[in-house]
Amino acid sequence: MALALTLAVGLPACSQQTAPVSGYTVVKTYPHDTRAFTEGLFYRDGFIFESTGLTGRSFIRKWNLETGVSEQERIVDSRYFGEGIVDWKNRLYELTWTDQVGLIYDIDTFEKVGEFTYPGEGWALTRDNKRLMMSDGTSFIRFLDPETLKETGRIEVTDHGVPVRNLNELEWVKGELLANVWQTTRIVRIDVTTGKVIGWIELGGLLKEAGVTGKQDDVLNGIAYDAAGDRLFVTGKLWPKLFEIKLAPQR
Repeated sequence: MALALTLAVGLPACSQQTAPVSGYTVVKTYPHDTRAFTEGLFYRDGFIFESTGLTGRSFIRKWNLETGVSEQERIVDSRYFGEGIVDWKNRLYELTWTDQVGLIYDIDTFEKVGEFTYPGEGWALTRDNKRLMMSDGTSFIRFLDPETLKETGRIEVTDHGVPVRNLNELEWVKGELLANVWQTTRIVRIDVTTGKVIGWIELGGLLKEAGVTGKQDDVLNGIAYDAAGDRLFVTGKLWPKLFEIKLAPQR
């Protein structure tokens, strides 16, 4: 999502029962562009695909994981605040924040080939092998047909009955939906058949390792997964590093 204008915490209150929490270990650290106001992130064919926000400064980029060097880039139309991205076959879909317009690109050339519309805000996208999943800053996840881009259903994400709001960047990992919770240091693990929270991943320790405070716009945001290599990557807005992490057992 966008700017850190208010402290809008989406976690259940501490006095309430919550799903188990996992820690992590850092496997490897990679360079990340500190100009990238990260909104969307995914891994494909050995590269990181990333979208960034801020009106007039948004771009989509394909970059080399090992070097951080951009292999391909496109500036998003200056009218739009770019948001999440996802790949589907030979297409790349991108949301915009408040314009209710999605952009469609050829994934090989980044040439724009179309648009689509949706009601409300657009925050993030991911997919499994049959549908797209979209967040809009609320506690709801929408399901979209990947060919028509029309909504086919939605779920509300809850932890022991409490809605989890501010769902942001998304990634599909081993049959679970992972989502950054905006302005927090946690990722929530979601069962998309029920909307119930399976667990939480606490990543607060990464702020110090990245050399950021997480108190302004430099919040945790960005999850990518290399299914073939079973590698999980996370980063944040304006962070100098992207981390490969391994999850610790839940507690």
